[in-house]
Amino acid sequence: MKILHVITSLYTGGAEKLMVDLLPRMQKKGHQVELCIFDGTRTPFFVQLENSGIKIHWFRKGGSVYNPLNVYRLWRLMCKGWDIVHTHNTAPQLFAAFGGVLCSVVLVTTEHNTSNRRRNWKWYAWFDRWMFRQYKEVICISDQAEINHRNHMSDNDNKNVCTIYNGIDYHKYANAVPAEDIRSLGEKIITNVAGFRYQKDQPTLIKAMKYLPDNYHLCLVGDGERRAEFEALIKEHRLEQRVHLSGLRSDVPEILAASDYIVMCSHFEGLSLSSLEGMASGKPFLADDVDGLREIVKGNGVLFGYKDAKGFADAVLKLDNDTTYRERIVKQCQAKAIRYDISVMTEKYLDVYKKVLG
Repeated sequence: MKILHVITSLYTGGAEKLMVDLLPRMQKKGHQVELCIFDGTRTPFFVQLENSGIKIHWFRKGGSVYNPLNVYRLWRLMCKGWDIVHTHNTAPQLFAAFGGVLCSVVLVTTEHNTSNRRRNWKWYAWFDRWMFRQYKEVICISDQAEINHRNHMSDNDNKNVCTIYNGIDYHKYANAVPAEDIRSLGEKIITNVAGFRYQKDQPTLIKAMKYLPDNYHLCLVGDGERRAEFEALIKEHRLEQRVHLSGLRSDVPEILAASDYIVMCSHFEGLSLSSLEGMASGKPFLADDVDGLREIVKGNGVLFGYKDAKGFADAVLKLDNDTTYRERIVKQCQAKAIRYDISVMTEKYLDVYKKVLG
């Protein structure tokens, strides 16, 4: 098959990481797989994909991904004989729907979250439903993501919806060698890997450091539009020596291996790849109790209350003081994570393509 995936950029994020892991595996199975990104800024994910042999089409560096010119640019690319055009994120979903009206191509999309802001816009509901009707299949990445999507759509629009869980390269994370620069940050390292954007809740983690002893350090791996906000919050609480903004990194398995605790803190999630990677790492994994995290963490890792900074700190101290409990959490996390190996997801995606192509 000739397959084009479309996403806004290759900055830090679960959908972006999925491109890095999924596309080369599809290519190795004999398919022609290429990627289109609206923002062509060279990031570690961009370089990784390029080095793996995936051709990347990009429109411009920086600027708004909602630039109306991107509709025309994407339409031109879509008309080049693809069997499947598979979109991720809102702008590609919308612009490909427009393009699909003007050229004959089979559209597939993935819903990566349990929620999104546009569902709160009642005036936009009809348009949103029209957009999804242009797709032959809507893939949701968790059971809750599918439930919420179906509730948002009308009954007639739910015929071509399925769930395929996101996947990770389990053994890459379970067997990583610790990154020395992260290990040298302090005695106890708590790591969060996430983009600095609205969906994520790094401020709760920063505030939690007030409730932990001085030998605990927080490593925030990622970048984005909220960086200045985080820097101001760190300064406000006088945590400059204990909270470290590590930027975009391509050695996440090694960073997790160097950490003592891994945490994900969000307002909502789809099925968080970063969380599964953290659970695979052999370190205790903690997350706040929200949609998309609760489903995979409950009964495996440790859940703490939404926006509960002290609750998170107390959960870390409990793990630190009870070796038996800590070891049990690690085993449960790894047993859960190995069920999400990416090889399973790759086959299920290809099965969807074959189905919609008839």
